[in-house]
Amino acid sequence: MFLSASLLDIDVNEVKRILVIHVSRIGDTLLGTPVMDALAGRFPDAEITFLGHPKRAELLENLPTLAQVGRITKKVAPFKGWFSRHHYDLAVVDGFDEPLVKYALRVAKSVVAFRQQDESLNAVLATAVAFPDMANMTAVDLHLLLPLAVGASPKTRALNYVVSTEESQWAARQLAQYDLVDAQPLVGLVVESFPTKPYRDWPTEHFVAVAKVIRARYPKARFMLFGGSLGADKIRRFETELAGAFVSFVGQLSLRQSAALISKLDLYLGVDTGPTHIAGALKIPMIALYHCMHPAWQLAPQEHPQLVAIQQETPPEGRSGQVSMASIMVETVVEAAMTLLSGRYPT
Repeated sequence: MFLSASLLDIDVNEVKRILVIHVSRIGDTLLGTPVMDALAGRFPDAEITFLGHPKRAELLENLPTLAQVGRITKKVAPFKGWFSRHHYDLAVVDGFDEPLVKYALRVAKSVVAFRQQDESLNAVLATAVAFPDMANMTAVDLHLLLPLAVGASPKTRALNYVVSTEESQWAARQLAQYDLVDAQPLVGLVVESFPTKPYRDWPTEHFVAVAKVIRARYPKARFMLFGGSLGADKIRRFETELAGAFVSFVGQLSLRQSAALISKLDLYLGVDTGPTHIAGALKIPMIALYHCMHPAWQLAPQEHPQLVAIQQETPPEGRSGQVSMASIMVETVVEAAMTLLSGRYPT
């Protein structure tokens, strides 16, 4: 096994196969994509394999830095890797699931991971990276600490996602089917986060109000609604207020189908949730809304030239899940939308 101190000076020619394990939600999975760029830059001749959550690993399919994309969980990891020991020269494990770290130790000669609670496990890591104080660090830079431990400096902090040719063609057919091809602009909306953090949601009526202003300014504007689930009453609100200019795809699409359609948008507007990270990785013009408990500077996509991240101000009573996102004004979001759309479409 390589000694910890030697990893910074490792001969890149000795590293032919790299394993990256990152089992997480949509957002963190995409926030970790700059790790692949850093490793590929440091070890240009190595084949990089990525293992992620069974429902999230597909987010990294088609990335040019990856040779393979696979799935793993902490529940199945203890049963894997016993007959293919040290198949990889280097493994990088993001997160704190010890079964995943132990799996990496079975299949790789050297393993880099964040310091775990089990000190006996830390003792056999090539490098145990201390978890930092996050007060002044972005989420992307947190993930990049792992490749830095092997001398892989960041090549970019921008998130990455690649839509395949077939997926792009499928999305184009969907636009034609729903008479959205001539939309000017085509706007995508994600109005709710996941159920465990409803405080991050911006009021539905605020989204409707912004859409109506955009439509008044741009009569050919069309709107698509995304998300895994949404109450029928909220969808009807959009259908009523934006009649003839609105299509709901809520609950109808796979993750990659959603991404393919998002890639066709002229503007994305959403709360802090998975599809917002996808829009950021696709680098389309976008507005992202952040609750006061979740700093935009820390969580928003990095190095995105057409991103407006709107941070809710902290009220006098302080940050908590009881603070409503309604304090972000419709006028603030409209101004951001008009700035991003200005001069690009007929009024």
